[in-house]
Amino acid sequence: MSALNALIVAVEIASRKRDEARQALREAQAVQQAAQAQLSQLQDYARETEQRWGMQADTTVKPEVMFHHYQFMGRLDHAAGLQTSVVGDQAVRVERAQRTLMETELRLASLRKVLEARRLELERAQARMDQKQTDERAAMQYSRRVNDR
Repeated sequence: MSALNALIVAVEIASRKRDEARQALREAQAVQQAAQAQLSQLQDYARETEQRWGMQADTTVKPEVMFHHYQFMGRLDHAAGLQTSVVGDQAVRVERAQRTLMETELRLASLRKVLEARRLELERAQARMDQKQTDERAAMQYSRRVNDR
C-alpha cells in the first residue's frame, strides 16, 4: 500500500508541476503578445509618419528638416528592429514553455497509468486473497461436516 501512496504523491507533484508549466506558458504568451503589440505600434507609427510626409511632397522642405526626418525614421526603424528581435526571443520562450508543458502532461499521464495499473493489481491480489479465504472456510466447514458424520 505504501507503493500506492508514493505513486499518489508523485501524481500530485506532477499535477502541480503541470499547473506551473501551464501558468508559465500563459505568462510567456502574454509577454509575447505585448511585445508583438508594441512592434505593431512602432510599425504603424512609422507608416503614419511616412504617409504624412508623403502628403507634403508638394511643399518645399528645408534640408535640415529632411535630415531630422530621415534621422528620426532611422531611429524608428532601429527600434522596430530591436522589437522584432524581442518578439522572436519571446516566440522561442513560448515554444520552450509549450514543450515543458507537453513533457509535464506526458509525465502526469504516465504516472496516472502506472497508478491505475497498481490499483488494479492490488485489487486483484485482494480479490484472490478474499477468494482463498472463502475457499479455506468452505473447505473447513466441509471437513467438519464430513468428520461430524
